[in-house]
Amino acid sequence: MNVEDMLHASVVIDLHNDTIVAHMRQRNASIARTGFFHGPERNGIVTGPYGSMQPPDAALQLDLAGMRSAGLDAGFFAVDVTLAHNSHLAYGLDGLGYLLYDMEEAATEATHVRTLQDLERIGPSGSPALVLHIEHADVTEKSLNVLYALFALGVRSIGLTHNVGSCAADGCWDAREGVGLTVFGERLVREMNRLGMVVDLAHASPGAFYRALEVSTRPVLFSHGNSRALCDTPRNLTDHQLRALSEQGGVIGVSFVPAFVDSEAPDLEKLLAHFDHIVEVAGIEHVGLGSDFDGGGTLLPDVAALEDLVAGLWDRGYSGTDLRRILGENALRILRDNLPAGRASAP
Repeated sequence: MNVEDMLHASVVIDLHNDTIVAHMRQRNASIARTGFFHGPERNGIVTGPYGSMQPPDAALQLDLAGMRSAGLDAGFFAVDVTLAHNSHLAYGLDGLGYLLYDMEEAATEATHVRTLQDLERIGPSGSPALVLHIEHADVTEKSLNVLYALFALGVRSIGLTHNVGSCAADGCWDAREGVGLTVFGERLVREMNRLGMVVDLAHASPGAFYRALEVSTRPVLFSHGNSRALCDTPRNLTDHQLRALSEQGGVIGVSFVPAFVDSEAPDLEKLLAHFDHIVEVAGIEHVGLGSDFDGGGTLLPDVAALEDLVAGLWDRGYSGTDLRRILGENALRILRDNLPAGRASAP
């Protein structure tokens, strides 16, 4: 098998990256144009009081040119608003506005995925596609009206929490026994289902995870995480959770974060072992890619190293059909099962 040909002939979708915030904190680096910087005139909330959180010389792992070169057709571009304290919505809008401005200013040929019709443009011959995602439900300021406004802006996925609790759910770091979703959290999930937004359970507590599976009428994501049987961290899923996710029709994006792969000596072989275990437990139809590029997913140095991952899976006996499912077909199904109908978006 020619790995490069496989990547460029398949639909390849990454279910999570933190590229927006990482680029903003790197001197407002452009996501659309490699090596271009917008400069201080684009400084905002993300690059203001919270900018010091990003090391000044951290290597960036993903941009649109890198996506094209590597054969990555679509990505969930996230803004994590957890650290914004009392400015969650403004922080989220600052990040999303930066990406949208960057794309328009560069006249970038890219698809902003909003509708089912937009999915027709995702593929090996298409331009890069972006799904806008927010981590942490406090971005809604506990208002379904704000959720609707985010939907109108083009946000198509929200993570209920991010390690610590939100207005919707407990996070995996502060999980309380027997606690599921909040009253608002249940309303939020139902309204996301109605509008056509993907519910993401990455970072959620076990109680919130299981309750969301019961409440959601559409398949959910666990966008980036791995097997807890292989690496015992609260960010990973137990086998029982993996089976429950599978039964609900959901998909887990396997993450490249070293701490989610192995607590002592993470490497590519151990990452591949997570694919093996999750496929065995949840089934091949429920596994995808959740790199966490630009947000800690450093086990692969950058998007170009997807070739190494695919070669490793092939060597472990995965067929071409299996690889196409993992690379993007399973993620595409989740989008089809959630997004609203409507006319395709302009580039």
